[in-house]
Amino acid sequence: IAQADVVVVESTYGDRLHRNLNDAEDELVQVIGDTLKAQGNIIIPAFAVGRTQEILFLLMDLVRRGRLPHLAIWVDSPMATAATQLTERYFAQLDHQTQTTFDWYKNHPSAVDLRFIADVEESKALNKIKGGAIIISASGMCDAGRIVHHLANNLPRSQNAVVITGFQAYGSLGRRLVDKVQKVRLFGEDVPVKASIHTIGGLSAHAD
Repeated sequence: IAQADVVVVESTYGDRLHRNLNDAEDELVQVIGDTLKAQGNIIIPAFAVGRTQEILFLLMDLVRRGRLPHLAIWVDSPMATAATQLTERYFAQLDHQTQTTFDWYKNHPSAVDLRFIADVEESKALNKIKGGAIIISASGMCDAGRIVHHLANNLPRSQNAVVITGFQAYGSLGRRLVDKVQKVRLFGEDVPVKASIHTIGGLSAHAD
């Protein structure tokens, strides 16, 4: 374009660059590996449509390539479960790499212990898990939904990790965690933030 009267561009990350995907993978592998060795949980706030499915694909692919060990993953979001079922229904529409990874998972189901949580009681039962779990839950900015309960139960323990995979708007709980606050108020109580917080910008859907 030689010239324009007005140019409209997305500017969510207009002042910074993301790490490339290889670096983002390296960081994710490091965080998950270190946390599992410490017998902690990995909590991943994720938008239910799109982001959750991308993260599932990436985790499966990292296991397939031998970069991560056997994983126990819980997806705790009714909307994310429904969106994932839609993804499976239109499997033929996915790109070759994604189809290859999902085909591998279907042939090696024991490599990734993947469970979708349906009801509230099942969701509450996840609070009893003190280590070795990857919990993916909405909302993506941590302000509502089941993720808030998982944060309340996992933030106080230093062996746990929270992996931020999307943009966190100013004023959101997710943003306060990214800004390294020492405590947050959840359900009327002050919760200490002792878990490590990791922002992996390369996983965001927004351009840099």
